[in-house]
Amino acid sequence: MAGLRRRDVLAGAAVLAGAATIGLNPPAAVAANRQRPGTPNGPSLDFGDYPVVARVRARRAMEHLRVLSDRIGPRVAGTEGELRAKDYLARVLRELRYQVTVQPFPIADKFLGTLRAGHDTWQTGSSPQGLQDVTREAAVVDVGAGDTLPADLTGKIVLIAAVQNNAEAYLLAAQRGAVAVLLGRVGADPARKLSAFSPTLATPVTVPVLGLAQVQVERLRKRLAEGPVRVRASAAQHRNLISHNVLAERSGTLPGRDDGVVMVSAHYDSVPGSPGANDDGSGTVLCLELARVLRHLPTTKAVRFALWGAEEYGLIGSKHYVAGLSDVDAKRIRGCFQNDMVATSYDPATAYWLLSVDGADNATTRAVADAARRLGYDPRVHGPVARGSSDHVPFFERGIAAANFSWRGESGPAALEPTYHTPEDTIADNVSLERLQVSLELIGAAAYRLLRS
Repeated sequence: MAGLRRRDVLAGAAVLAGAATIGLNPPAAVAANRQRPGTPNGPSLDFGDYPVVARVRARRAMEHLRVLSDRIGPRVAGTEGELRAKDYLARVLRELRYQVTVQPFPIADKFLGTLRAGHDTWQTGSSPQGLQDVTREAAVVDVGAGDTLPADLTGKIVLIAAVQNNAEAYLLAAQRGAVAVLLGRVGADPARKLSAFSPTLATPVTVPVLGLAQVQVERLRKRLAEGPVRVRASAAQHRNLISHNVLAERSGTLPGRDDGVVMVSAHYDSVPGSPGANDDGSGTVLCLELARVLRHLPTTKAVRFALWGAEEYGLIGSKHYVAGLSDVDAKRIRGCFQNDMVATSYDPATAYWLLSVDGADNATTRAVADAARRLGYDPRVHGPVARGSSDHVPFFERGIAAANFSWRGESGPAALEPTYHTPEDTIADNVSLERLQVSLELIGAAAYRLLRS
């Protein structure tokens, strides 16, 4: 006892009180101390781990994911889907009694399309150089790569999709009477599907030109193989857009001076056409579930959850937030745990990666690696290695300890699932309950250790 500081004793006593407060009973402690699936070693938890790992539940997080991915669907920055998600997230966090701030910021116009085929409706991209704010309905003519086109396409909607599309086919189709053009992307790698996109055209045309994801092309061609197909193609320019960050905070509860802030974050927007179940609905609902578990636990630091808008268009939300921090506020942040794609069911994605911008250890990567050792997950954890491309980057650039945490392939963090950024990023196709649980336990235990240290 002689080697302990008074603050450490207070923290330990408060953790005991916190465990009692949440009703951590012997059966719950035994369950928390079980050996995890896929781990060779049993856990060796410290007492502060128990209130977190005994309480986090991936199945609870999945209730939120069903709202975001299944009910709301694609959440393109600034559009109705993202706005509905923002309202839902803010409501859940307010119900958990956090102090919630919704931070707006302007973003560029979005060019999106909608394709209705029978009872199905698919979100696509739309070309800025095509006609906007119109709807065309007609029979579909599939011309493959577009190397040869019928002489008369009057009143038709033309599908052009191959590994290498003819660059002038869209223009020729419009000149021959097509009322809309569907440009599809088809990957040369059968293990990688391509996403919806907003085509950039060398020559503007006066018909809508939609950019289809590969799976949308495949589904449309399957219908065409069975007989004639009519579709409704709509193109729209979404103007004067505002995206939002959703921030939720609870102050530290232990006596003493201000000891800073620990952040847990994720982005909640998705790319066009994708319901964004794993990218990044999974990270978003991880934040919501940890907000539920951590809300009453004693800490020396404030806990702040941040759900970023407009990540998919260049980390816009997190950049806006970090740029608005004063130097004093930035120095108070002891670490930011960014969670991006934390639940994929893709079989080869067996590695949980610690991704710092420069590949170096910092407070967040050390905290997760230590939590992995305590829980017995350390054989599954790789890194830290250097990688940006997520919302930890603005924090690193401001000198704040931050990292991105994600399931990827063993060969490296670039080994993403084939459904990445596609309409197949759904709960059914791309979410593992087990990997979501591992992510919850690792980030929860790591963040709580940093919050109370």
